[in-house]
Amino acid sequence: MTQAAAAERSDSLILNDLLPTCAQACQAAETLRDRARDALAQRVVKDGRVSGRLLNEHQYAAHGFAWLATYVATLRATFDWGEKLRQRGALGELEQLMIQCGFGEYLHQIAGGIPMSQTEIIRLDDIGAGGEPLAEFADDPAVTVLTGSGNSDKVRMRITELLREHYDQRYFGDVRLGDETLDLVRDQFRKVGDDYAAAAHEWHREDRLIPDEVVNQLAELGVFGLTVPEDYGGLGMGKLAMAVVSEELSRGFVGLGSLGTRSEIAAELVRLGGTDAQKDHYLPKIASGEIIPTAVFTEPNVGSDLGSIRTRAIHEGEVYKIRGNKTWITHGGRSDLMTLLARTDPNETGYKGLSMFLAEKPRGDDDEPFPHPRMDGGQIKTLGYRGMHSYEIAFDDFEVPAENLLGGEEGQGFKHLMATFESARIQTAARAVGVAQSAVELGLGYAMERKQFGRPIADFSRIGGKVALSAVETMMSRQLTYAAANEKDSDRRCDIEAGMAKLVAARVAWSAADNAVQIHGGNGYAEEYPVSRVLVDSRILNVFEGAAEIQATVVARGLLSQES
Repeated sequence: MTQAAAAERSDSLILNDLLPTCAQACQAAETLRDRARDALAQRVVKDGRVSGRLLNEHQYAAHGFAWLATYVATLRATFDWGEKLRQRGALGELEQLMIQCGFGEYLHQIAGGIPMSQTEIIRLDDIGAGGEPLAEFADDPAVTVLTGSGNSDKVRMRITELLREHYDQRYFGDVRLGDETLDLVRDQFRKVGDDYAAAAHEWHREDRLIPDEVVNQLAELGVFGLTVPEDYGGLGMGKLAMAVVSEELSRGFVGLGSLGTRSEIAAELVRLGGTDAQKDHYLPKIASGEIIPTAVFTEPNVGSDLGSIRTRAIHEGEVYKIRGNKTWITHGGRSDLMTLLARTDPNETGYKGLSMFLAEKPRGDDDEPFPHPRMDGGQIKTLGYRGMHSYEIAFDDFEVPAENLLGGEEGQGFKHLMATFESARIQTAARAVGVAQSAVELGLGYAMERKQFGRPIADFSRIGGKVALSAVETMMSRQLTYAAANEKDSDRRCDIEAGMAKLVAARVAWSAADNAVQIHGGNGYAEEYPVSRVLVDSRILNVFEGAAEIQATVVARGLLSQES
């Protein structure tokens, strides 16, 4: 095909006035969201406040509203990405088609049904926004244009064609942030992810810890002190930088992108809630990687209901003695410091009796993960998310100095933990984006190499279409994640935005990985192919740092509680 013919073909696929049309569609979707909110509020708001009982009673509708609002926010973030590219003169054919395809697909799903999971499709009638609100939305001229031809088979195949042309450069759309430092950070950590991708697959298959030398390299690169203030030895960068680094490392292997998670949580706990002495002592050591932390929050049969925690911290003289059991402690063996949530007041039920401790422990290894007489535990074998190992731990009067009570005040544990949720969920969303990107690249690479019936299978629309839509959704979830990170960096409350980002990015990672396995056919089910690892790694993203159902509750309650 000549260059002129390709340009003519492109012009016929890209809608006229694409960005203004998308802007109008965003407004229509936001109006629909607001009407859905009003309809749901009639069911779950009592005496001017969201009723927990009514929210649970109408949980399906409430979670459906959260997904609707998340889709609307994703469309807005995608439009903003396109507008920024236009202003920089960088809005190319691929980016325009990705925006067009994403809008066409998500607007269609809003009107017809949004998949909350593989078996749960939320429709506007379920929320109380069917009928007139839906009809007005569907009849909006911009929505009609985008749903009519935004995500056609030809559009998807042209996207795949462009991705194939740029595959050697690993170009899947413009991800530059307009900040030279952040773009250099991305390039640096993309190389690190690439350097370890092959080795990571062997770590996964053999269920081995990520080697110490790799952990040390990431420490030298500043991963563990990325957001720690410079006054305490960190790099003093923001959550957007954290998202970029997490994404690129997770693109190579989710374990690499997750090594910094517990350091991020621990540093946030100490920075926001610690005493001056605790900040001076722990933040520099966390930032340098001298101390490797682990988060010790979850218990058997507790899960997201942290108010039901039973592990006791008994104050005796100069120490607290920890008694109880914890589970799903990632990187628990090879860690030096536990941020440990325990109940200091047995007479106070719920969250008020909880306190957070900075509990030091000896570092273990594969052979002896917990070399302490008052600790015992074992590894939980998992399908994926390997390289750090997850553990169950039992404490039998394990002593923590009283001065290591975070903030020096009992009963503040849940408050301390809540302050970290936004950053942790943004970071998890970024990891999901990285995993999704890895799946897209593996799927496209295989589709280009694998030939059937005399041609690459990428030529077939059911294959090319999978690649295209996965790439589009990955870019959309990336932009939503960056938007949440920017909110956090602006010192604005962003629990809703962080919940939305994790909600959609985790689902996109799973669907992109599933599509990539399907593209590989039987080979995708073979352990020797990295896509099999990406599939099992992607599945956990919908569960940890607050399961999808928890995120939906956070988003719905938050939006319903906002003033109109």
